[in-house]
Amino acid sequence: MEQKNNHFIEEIIEQDIREGKHGGRIHTRFPPEPNGYLHIGHAKSICLNFGLTQKYNGKTNLRFDDTNPVTEDVEFVESIQEDIKWLGFDWEDRLYYASDYFPQLYEFALQLIKEGKAYVDDLNSEEVAALKGSPTEPGKPSPYRDRTVEENLKLFQEMKEGKYKEGEKTLRAKIDLASPNMHMRDPILYRILFTPHHRTGTQWCIYPMYDFAHGQSDAIEGITHSICTLEFENHRPLYDWFIHELKLFPSRQIEFARLNLSYTVMSKRKLLQLVKENIVSSWDDPRMPSIAGFRRRGYTPESIRNFATMVGVARRENVIDLSLLEFAIRDDLNKKATRVMVVLHPILLKIINLPEDHREDLEIDNNPEDETAGKHIMSFSNMCYIESEDFMMQPPPKYHRLSPGEMVRLKGAYIVKCESVELNTDGSIKTILCSYVANSKSGNDQSGIKVKSVIHWVDAKSCSDAEVRLYDRLFRVEDPNDQQGDFKDYINPDSLITIPNAKIENFLKTDTAIGKSYQFLRHGYFCMDRDSSEAKVVFNKTVGLKDSYQKSNAKN
Repeated sequence: MEQKNNHFIEEIIEQDIREGKHGGRIHTRFPPEPNGYLHIGHAKSICLNFGLTQKYNGKTNLRFDDTNPVTEDVEFVESIQEDIKWLGFDWEDRLYYASDYFPQLYEFALQLIKEGKAYVDDLNSEEVAALKGSPTEPGKPSPYRDRTVEENLKLFQEMKEGKYKEGEKTLRAKIDLASPNMHMRDPILYRILFTPHHRTGTQWCIYPMYDFAHGQSDAIEGITHSICTLEFENHRPLYDWFIHELKLFPSRQIEFARLNLSYTVMSKRKLLQLVKENIVSSWDDPRMPSIAGFRRRGYTPESIRNFATMVGVARRENVIDLSLLEFAIRDDLNKKATRVMVVLHPILLKIINLPEDHREDLEIDNNPEDETAGKHIMSFSNMCYIESEDFMMQPPPKYHRLSPGEMVRLKGAYIVKCESVELNTDGSIKTILCSYVANSKSGNDQSGIKVKSVIHWVDAKSCSDAEVRLYDRLFRVEDPNDQQGDFKDYINPDSLITIPNAKIENFLKTDTAIGKSYQFLRHGYFCMDRDSSEAKVVFNKTVGLKDSYQKSNAKN
């Protein structure tokens, strides 16, 4: 296998190791906000942070950035931990929360106040924004910027004691109102919130802003390489300013390009809209780009880790075609998934030259890609279901499936010939009447007959019903973020098609487990959904057998 070149973050780390920086120690962290489920973009970051420390014998912390109790929930904390473990990574005993550091962060704020580098401001958010200026014009000072240290200490203590309303006062850093970087123009460090926190309850009513909590938390934990996405590049001077002024451990922030995926939205705000407005059923709806949604749809952790490797790590933003992710799961499942036969739109086929009580067990390969996968038994009788699209009364030219007078092979079984058709009173097909060629059994065919088509089937006398959910891309345009109007106007109306009574071979009633993947011959890869019950199993479509989306799109 060709050795891949290191990406730029690996080059930075290897240089730090050569120079003996931090004693050659490598320590990263994954710091999600517990305000939603993780999505595929987070999966790339998880694979990067944990993958680097696996490669360089380091450590990775999981730290929840739980500084905003208004949007956070224990449900999200639990789902994030489940997702990371499912992806195959382990933070061991290094589970932390920014809320662990609230007392220390408060002391840091006091330190800045005492050194004249922070002040309590009475302006509301609109007034602060009005005085900030623009990238080409300096900001104007708040009338409260020059309060004395003593007054600021008193007011900040009163903020902590809950003496002021939300929005009535904030604590701001005193930096540089003329800085070309807007983040350096006296950023807010603390705001008042009376919402109970999921871990600290009502102990605090002032909460640090992300920019104030993030770098200091890294420093407290001794993080050597603080890896984040490019939108935080302009925040780095502020990150470094706090580290310098508070004389903390010099953690280094490094930015990389976030993952943008076609036919998808990644904004948590937009994903939350989809859930709250019931456009999707839940955060783990298989159409969602959440890790939980992909897991429920049948994606494997290996496929997502492989996808993260394929897209690489770069400094420049780009959009990755969703087809690459679909290729990753298809490539993985092709090696693993058991092949089974499922008829989505059944039509009855009767073999008239077999007795009514005929029953035969046929051996079907579980996976031709895996010699160790073995075989499973599929029963065969005189009654089968085939796909309605595999039969036509008046076929067009080059139609090689079943039609009156023509022959096909039933996959793994026998060659059959259509002799006649029984119709319902409305003219629709009731039963296709066929004869079979006795010496044409698959694997021991002595008939000498060559047929142009092999079709799949299930035994009508032993099969079961199943609900099959055909999932497709949630949006019908490549970039739903770059369209006029509401992004929800571009939802694909066919993103979910439910088939309530597909016919499945009986093997699937005994072999299934929630999340287990199968290849439904000719249809694609599917997995058993959590909605399954003893009464009826439910299968979700993971991905098709090939990428036909762009081809079909080009014809429209």
